[in-house]
Amino acid sequence: MNAPVAPRSVYQPTQEGLYFPQPPVFSTAAEERLHRKQRLAAACRVFARYGYEYGFAGHITVRDPENPDLYWTNPFAMDFGRVRVSDLLLVDHDGKVLEGSWAVNRAGFVLHAAIHEANPHVLASCHAHTTYGMTWAALGRPLDPITQTAAGFYEDQALITDEAGAVVVERKAGGSVAAAFGDAKIAIHQNHGLFSVGRESVDEAVWWFIAAERACEIQIKAESTGHPLKIISRDAAIHSRNHLATPFMAWLHFQPIYDSICRSDPDLFD
Repeated sequence: MNAPVAPRSVYQPTQEGLYFPQPPVFSTAAEERLHRKQRLAAACRVFARYGYEYGFAGHITVRDPENPDLYWTNPFAMDFGRVRVSDLLLVDHDGKVLEGSWAVNRAGFVLHAAIHEANPHVLASCHAHTTYGMTWAALGRPLDPITQTAAGFYEDQALITDEAGAVVVERKAGGSVAAAFGDAKIAIHQNHGLFSVGRESVDEAVWWFIAAERACEIQIKAESTGHPLKIISRDAAIHSRNHLATPFMAWLHFQPIYDSICRSDPDLFD
C-alpha cells in the first residue's frame, strides 16, 4: 500500500471531497509546452492589468520543456495587454528567434538568457520597470521583514550592484548580474528594478514579482510615516518564509489571478 502523500500546504483541506487546486501533470512535452505558453501569455496580460508596463520595457521567460536551453518570451514592443499564445517567441541563448515573427528585446535577452544559463534551477523569470520596484531599487537596500509578504523574501533575495543603472546589452555584463542572483527568489538590481524567478512554474515567478512589488510599496509607505519599522524576528521571518513562501504556495496564490484573466481575456489562448 502506498504511503499517504504529505500535504504541500497548511491550507490543504483534510475533509474529503473538496476541490483544492493542484499543479497539473503532463503526459507529453507538447502538452507541457502549451501549458507553459498559456501561462506566459496570461502573465503578460496580468502585468498589463496591474500597470507593470513601461513602454517596451519588461519581459517574462520560461524554458521549453523539451529543449531547456531554449526559452519562450514575449515579443518586443508588443502591448502586454494583447499578447496571445501564438505571439510568443522561441529564442536561444544567442538571441536568435527560432519561432515567431517579432523581434526580441535585446536587453531582455541578455539578462534573461544569462539568468537561465547561469541558474539551471530557474524555470521562469520576470522583470518589469515598476514604480515601487524601481523606487526601492534606487535605495540599494534589501527588503526588511516587516510583513508576512516581505518575510517570504527573508534571506532569499539578492541585492545586485553590478551594472547598476546601466542598460545591459552585452552578454558579459548580463552574466555578472545573473551570477549574483544565486538561489534567491527575487533580485533587487540597484537603480534598475526587480527580477523574480520560479523553480517550478511560470505562476511561481509571476507571483514572486507581484509579492515583491507589493512589499516594496508597503515598505516605502511605512518608512514615509517617519516611525521606526517593527521588524519581524528572525525565527518568525524564517517560519513564515518556509511555510507561506514555497514554490507551491506561490503557484496557489496565482490561481485566482489566472482564473480571472482567463475569464476576462479568452483571446489570449489564440
